[in-house]
Amino acid sequence: MEEPGQLKRAVIDAAAGSISGAISRTVTSPLDVIKIRFQVQLEPTTRFALLTKNVYGTPKYTGMFQASKDILREEGLSGFWRGNVPALLMVMPYTAIQFMVLHKVKTFASGSSKSEDHIHLSPYLSFMSGALAGCAATVGSYPFDLIRTILASQGEPKIYPNMRSAFVDIMKTRGFRGLYAGLSPTLVEIIPYAGLQFGTYDTFKRWTMAWNARWSSDLTPTEESLSSFQLLVCGLAAGSCAKAVCHPLDVVKKRFQIEGLQRHPRYGARVETRAYRNMYDALKRISQTEGWAGLYKGIVPSIVKAAPAGAVTFVAYEYTSDWVESILT
Repeated sequence: MEEPGQLKRAVIDAAAGSISGAISRTVTSPLDVIKIRFQVQLEPTTRFALLTKNVYGTPKYTGMFQASKDILREEGLSGFWRGNVPALLMVMPYTAIQFMVLHKVKTFASGSSKSEDHIHLSPYLSFMSGALAGCAATVGSYPFDLIRTILASQGEPKIYPNMRSAFVDIMKTRGFRGLYAGLSPTLVEIIPYAGLQFGTYDTFKRWTMAWNARWSSDLTPTEESLSSFQLLVCGLAAGSCAKAVCHPLDVVKKRFQIEGLQRHPRYGARVETRAYRNMYDALKRISQTEGWAGLYKGIVPSIVKAAPAGAVTFVAYEYTSDWVESILT
C-alpha cells in the first residue's frame, strides 16, 4: 500500500500527463496526418527523390504544401483530424503511464520524490528513466496507435468508417496479435526516442538554469527560475533531437501497421500483407527499393510536428501538474 503522499503524486502525474498529451496531440494532428501519409507512401515524397530512385510510379504526395491542399480538397478540414479519437485514447493513457513511471524511476534513482531534486540526475539516468517510461507507456497504449495510423492512412473513400469497424476487422483478419503489429520496431525506437527526449530536456533545462544564474544575482538556480518561453524552447529542442535520430524506425512501424490496407488506387502502391519478414528486413527492403530517403519519408512534417508537440506537452504538463496539485492540496 502506497503512502498518501506517493499516491497523490501518482494521481498528479497521471492527470497532468493525460491532459498535456491530449492538448498536444489535438494541436499537432494535421502535421501528424501528413507525416503518416508520407510514411506509408511507397512512391517518393519529394520531387528531388523522383529524379533519383522510383520503382513504384507517380506519387500522390510530393510535399507538405501539396499534400495539405490535396487533403483539404478531397477530405475537407476534418481530414486533418482523421483518427484523432483513437489518437486521444492512445495519448492519454500513454502520457499518463509515461509520466507516472518517469517520476517513479527518477524518485528511485535520486532517492527523493521531489521534482526539484530530479533535475540534478545525470544525463545517463535521465536517459534511462525516459526509456523505461516510454516502453511501459507504449505497451499499454499500442492498439490505439495502430488503429489511429490505419484511420489516418486510408484517405477517401474510407475503408473503415470508424474506430470500432477497424478494430473488428483487425481482430477478424489478423487476430489479437494484429493489434500489436509493428510493436518490435516501436519498442526499439521508443528506447532511444524517449531516452533522448527526456534526457535532452533535462540537459537543456540545466543549461538554461545555469545561463539564468550567470545573468542574475541568484547563485543557486532552481526550476522556478525558468520562464514559460524557456520551457517551451527546451521542449522544442528535446523533441526535435529525438525525432531526427529515431525517424527510420517510425517509418518501419507505420509500414507494419498498415500492411494489407486496401486503399484507393490513386494513393499509389500499397504495402502487401507480409511484405516484410521482420524489422531488419523492412529496413533493408525500404533502403534498397526506395533509397535512403525512403527511411526518412515524412521527416519534415515529423520535425515540424515534434518541435511544437514536445514543447506543448512539457509546458502543458508543468502547468497542469501545478494546477492539479493545487486542487488536491
